Amino acid sequence: MANRFSFPGSAKRDLTALLLLAFLASPLCAQTRSLHVEDLTWTEVRDAIAAGKTTAIYYAGSTEQNGPHMALGKHSFIARQVAQRIAAALDNALVYPIMPFAPTGDPLNMTDHMRFPGSISVSEETFASVARDVSLSAIAAGFRNIVLMGDHGGGQEALARVARELTSQWRAEGVHVHYIPDLYYKSNDLASAYLARQGMQPGSHAGLSDTAELMALDPQGRWIRRDRLAAGTAGSGVDGDPRQASAELGERLIGFKVDSSVAQIRGLLSQAH
Repeated sequence: MANRFSFPGSAKRDLTALLLLAFLASPLCAQTRSLHVEDLTWTEVRDAIAAGKTTAIYYAGSTEQNGPHMALGKHSFIARQVAQRIAAALDNALVYPIMPFAPTGDPLNMTDHMRFPGSISVSEETFASVARDVSLSAIAAGFRNIVLMGDHGGGQEALARVARELTSQWRAEGVHVHYIPDLYYKSNDLASAYLARQGMQPGSHAGLSDTAELMALDPQGRWIRRDRLAAGTAGSGVDGDPRQASAELGERLIGFKVDSSVAQIRGLLSQAH
């Protein structure tokens, strides 16, 4: 007598196919599927735009020293994950490749982060030119809204300037380019206020906030050297104390970035149309 829970081969294959289709259509799969254009084919990008994903996200990271305990790609690692979450929440956006370079100091005079090996700096002009050219590429692809944002403090005004200039040039064609300051400024204010209520200090660079955010995205421990966590000292590159950082805290702080950005983008898009 056959087990009442067993199925003939064909029925089992049919059930497997149905379960796979159900998963592919589920919100969980939709949330985990990449929204980065570099992961897609050109026909998939074309079809996504035709289906309503007419917003392109340009997100600048940075390659800079983050103390002895944290990898130089911190901003870019965070940017890629946060951009995916923003695009998923908007449900009408795709993400262009993360810009890994930003103004981080003078390489000739070795100022700011350029005092530390591994840091990379580009000029404000170069930073703005890349944002402008990528935005024009997104416009050529058919995106009607481009949103510019940066995870690093340097270059924020350059992004704002590019957004103003391109919108002035393309508004008549129904294209708008928006700068999203809330990704950086508002989320930092929210994080500082939250940490103050917990009796903690965020630190201005490679401290508690930065370290916690990266911990939340680094379960394999590739980017954090936990044995090197220490309060900042002269010459360490750390301003603050990262020792209280945790993945749980980082998830909350990342939530501030996502929520602040999504709210501002939605507001700007509603005004533009």
